[in-house]
Amino acid sequence: MNLNATLFAQFVVFFILVFFTMKFVWPPLMKALDERSERIANGLAAADRGKAEMAAAEKRIAAELASTREESAKRIADAEKRAAAIIEEAKQTASVEAARIVEGARADAEQQVTRAREELRGQVAALAVAGAEQILKREVNAAAHADLLNRLSTEL
Repeated sequence: MNLNATLFAQFVVFFILVFFTMKFVWPPLMKALDERSERIANGLAAADRGKAEMAAAEKRIAAELASTREESAKRIADAEKRAAAIIEEAKQTASVEAARIVEGARADAEQQVTRAREELRGQVAALAVAGAEQILKREVNAAAHADLLNRLSTEL
């Protein structure tokens, strides 16, 4: 009986220990485990949200980069068009200026040709008078024969 009493006493102590553990130790332990589990779940959820936000941010960045590239390409194309227009305008201005210079040179050349002709006519008339003097061996009066000399210079 002694053995049974010892076993019974051990059994009673064991149940008191189990009761005490279940009443006072187990709830805080379970609460701590539940809190830890909840924190881990929250951390995992936050990590998932972070990944999703990161993916969304990468998509926004990619879209922004694409938009920036398109805008840059458009600006470059506009600048090239403007440069071509400026070049074309400069060519037209240069053409107009060249035509004006050529026209001025033509007019100047025509004036010089006219002056040279008049000078040549005067020289031919003088030579004709000198030749006539030589032929006639007498002096020809240029004032008296001005009408004849004018007709002669007009014919030349």
